[in-house]
Amino acid sequence: MSSTPAVPLYSCQYDCAVGDLSIICSDAGLVAVLWPGEVRVPLPGVPTRVARNAQPLLSTACQQLDEYFTGMRTTFDLPLTPNGTEFQLAAWQALRAIPYGETRSYAEQATTIGRPTAVRAVGSANGKNPISIIVPCHRVIGSNGSLTGFGGGLDAKTYLLQLERRVAGHPSGPTSLFD
Repeated sequence: MSSTPAVPLYSCQYDCAVGDLSIICSDAGLVAVLWPGEVRVPLPGVPTRVARNAQPLLSTACQQLDEYFTGMRTTFDLPLTPNGTEFQLAAWQALRAIPYGETRSYAEQATTIGRPTAVRAVGSANGKNPISIIVPCHRVIGSNGSLTGFGGGLDAKTYLLQLERRVAGHPSGPTSLFD
């Protein structure tokens, strides 16, 4: 029985307003942006920790995150190579279609991927999203407008939503997260 060699992975630490994130990439694309102690989906190899400027994609990802957190970037332009099932990949693609500064419910996301009754499955897929912030699972909230689970915690989710709403010019009332 032959085994497929592991893909070389590289990681760096990224410190930001919402915590210390681990950014992981291969030579082909970004694999994960993880919160401390988090592993959402199996990685296709073991990352080697390097300085962020030692790997071009890590450097670019950190630069784009810097721009995002200062309000200078509203979309990311990075090659992404998340590891997931066909359903998860569809759910994560739908997350990328949610406009900056806006939110959607899990039901709306399920409808977007053509699976309107798969609301819980969408929630589960979002919970396994390996590329936090860049694939914006923080933009999904409960149907009643409430904030629901997030890998970085609800304080981080609130911070990200408020940052985006402020930069996008939306009112930022504490319960007015829906447009």
